[in-house]
Amino acid sequence: MKIAMIGYGKMGRSIERLATEQGHEMVLKINIDNLEDFTKENLQKADVAIEFSQPDTAFDNIMKCLDAGLPVVCGTTAWLDKYQEVVYNCTKNNGAFFYASNFSIGVNIFFELNKYLAKIMNGHKDYQVDMEEIHHTQKLDAPSGTAVTLAEGILEKIERLEAYKLQEDSDEMAENCIPITAKRIGNTPGTHVIQYHSTIDKLEIKHTAKGREGFALGAILAAKWLIGKEGVFSMSDMLNLG
Repeated sequence: MKIAMIGYGKMGRSIERLATEQGHEMVLKINIDNLEDFTKENLQKADVAIEFSQPDTAFDNIMKCLDAGLPVVCGTTAWLDKYQEVVYNCTKNNGAFFYASNFSIGVNIFFELNKYLAKIMNGHKDYQVDMEEIHHTQKLDAPSGTAVTLAEGILEKIERLEAYKLQEDSDEMAENCIPITAKRIGNTPGTHVIQYHSTIDKLEIKHTAKGREGFALGAILAAKWLIGKEGVFSMSDMLNLG
């Protein structure tokens, strides 16, 4: 598999190391220092693009790959206000696009567990739900894309809840809102905790990442899976979840 890596930060380097160990080839690596190499001609040397950049550049990067006829796997978060434009472009041009807020296999199982628990808790109105997410200090978006996906899963299943909101010290949170506490500590790869509280007990589910390797491996698997397909896909499609 020949890979174009769009965004060559810590995640990009992790993906390169693991992909190379598996016998794949990085034919293009794009970062802010070599944007002149980000051309249609160079993109077409690859079988698939993996995009891990920044929220303000992700949309343009994805569109450029799709316009070059290249399947693209995206793990950048906080750009989804333009997601439907990507879907339209991909569908119109018979392209292939794969988005995930988190490529960890364990996290995607956690997503399904979260929705299953929320479905059960829909009938138990005495329980209030909240969320905590912890990441490294270089994480730009808050709440994390993973936390947003978890919150959306809860909103889908619990009828009395209507929104989620980042919890600040001075914030007053409405009863129909899921409070999310975002912490940025050291080199923490990612921890997400969902808690249901009542006056008599607390129920908690938690996922803790031990490093970046799980995310990188998932992105490589997604890239291999996407080649030869047409359409818009997610981890649920690849893993047959939900």
